[in-house]
Amino acid sequence: MTRVDFYLLKDASAPTRLELACKLAEKAGTRGQQVFVYSTERPMLRELDERLWNFRACSFVAHQLLPENHISSLADNDPVLLSSSEPGHKCQLLINLDNSVPSFFSRFERTLEIVNKEPNIEESGRVRYRFYQERGYPLAHHNL
Repeated sequence: MTRVDFYLLKDASAPTRLELACKLAEKAGTRGQQVFVYSTERPMLRELDERLWNFRACSFVAHQLLPENHISSLADNDPVLLSSSEPGHKCQLLINLDNSVPSFFSRFERTLEIVNKEPNIEESGRVRYRFYQERGYPLAHHNL
């Protein structure tokens, strides 16, 4: 069963949320896990793509921003894939930056939800939390 981790940020800053996504993707990548970052907001994915190139001076996170409507495949062999579409193959870790629960989340070993104090993000985070809780998924909280 998919384990769901909620990372709760104390501010409403979109850049802080993306910075945490970079750190989590980097950490998973160094552990050899393949990461799928999902959002239907293409501008956010493009910004995350830029941040992954230079968020930390002495590190590099190999990643690929997949084209719109591209179903990922084993040929997409970067350890971190950014997409607004459903994954075509299994990855270990999903970082969900969308405001809804992706229909495919249960294909992953773990799903990470990053929630900040921005009202829309916070409220949709609560809705997603209830969704997972009502279905009995194991939940963890990380207050940052």
